[in-house]
Amino acid sequence: MDGYFSSRLHHQLRETVRDFAEREVRPRIPEMEASRSVHHELSRYIAEQGWLGATISHEYGGMGAGHLAKTIIIEELSRVSGAMGAMVQASQLGTAKIVHFGSDEQRKTWLPAIAAGECLPTIAVTEPESGGHVLGMSATAERDGDDYILNGSKVYVGNSHVGDLHGVVVRTGPGSKGLTAFLVESDRPGFRTGPQQPAMGLHGFSFGELIFENCRVPASNRLGDEGDGLAVAYSSSVLYGRANLTAVSLGIHQAILEETTRFATERIRYGAPLAELPTVKLKLGQMQSRLMTARLAAYHAVHLLDQGMSCDTELMNAKLVNVESAIDSGRNAMEIHAAAGLFVNRPIERYLRDAHHIFAPAGTSDIQLLRLAEVALGQDKGSWSERLSELVRLEPAGC
Repeated sequence: MDGYFSSRLHHQLRETVRDFAEREVRPRIPEMEASRSVHHELSRYIAEQGWLGATISHEYGGMGAGHLAKTIIIEELSRVSGAMGAMVQASQLGTAKIVHFGSDEQRKTWLPAIAAGECLPTIAVTEPESGGHVLGMSATAERDGDDYILNGSKVYVGNSHVGDLHGVVVRTGPGSKGLTAFLVESDRPGFRTGPQQPAMGLHGFSFGELIFENCRVPASNRLGDEGDGLAVAYSSSVLYGRANLTAVSLGIHQAILEETTRFATERIRYGAPLAELPTVKLKLGQMQSRLMTARLAAYHAVHLLDQGMSCDTELMNAKLVNVESAIDSGRNAMEIHAAAGLFVNRPIERYLRDAHHIFAPAGTSDIQLLRLAEVALGQDKGSWSERLSELVRLEPAGC
């Protein structure tokens, strides 16, 4: 789509990230798959490339390149490793809260460190008992002089075990106005991470539990005012979360198609490549069509986001289309590979496992469909993309 959504600079960025992913990430995949735990060294190395600063302005040392550039970065990393694409997308969630809600001092302190790869941020909202029901959270922060004391836990936190700065939304009062967000450093007394649990996929990435036990945080670490926590949580999920997870799905989807066409071309059946069988060709055609449609939905949504235009609906649809398409193409790929796809000497089973991890975060497909139905019925509740574009606009720049 060069020349339509993306420019020559976007194309150069893609080549740079793809080359890095092939040289530095792909050789480490066997190690990550074997350990099934977070890869600290590689996470730091990727952060040092400066890509976490894609949506951070030049004023704070970032790339000032915008959401399409961020999408390309995550997509190209995910094409090789969904885990490392997920690491970058989770860091972008942590960056968003500071860009949009941080004070001048918080931005000056943390954004240059994030852009330089010296700090990996997170966003922590979900709790064991409340799940996706944000208003059902029970973790608390109580004011104590110039500090707040945090108690409770958060789960499914991206970059949980490698993060340096956790953006935590907790309850400071009743109702929707009773949520407040804080920045909590990983070395702060009273904070710890729970044991890392092995998961089905995304090996090398951590999405675990954060525990707060009388964790004292200065009031200067509060993001915005008391009561802004719901906006912090929703904006991170609606704008950055959906766009970022879309990019992870897109990269995995690209890898699925590339690996399957390679396999079908090389595998000989009945004296000809497997790809010459009409049934296989039909499946490959479906996969190609899905990928083209998914990429169009993804790029269109983040292009609107870069322009400061209302795009909540497009982001919902992009997440829905990309997640479902990647999973469907993964299933087709396994059908083409048959028994050969079940063994770990081929990456197709990893791609399918990783694709399923993108289903739930920032809203399952059912949630996206419900929100899209509200749009169709004229029942949607306003535009987060418009609201946040009024707070911060990146300077128009290339990559």
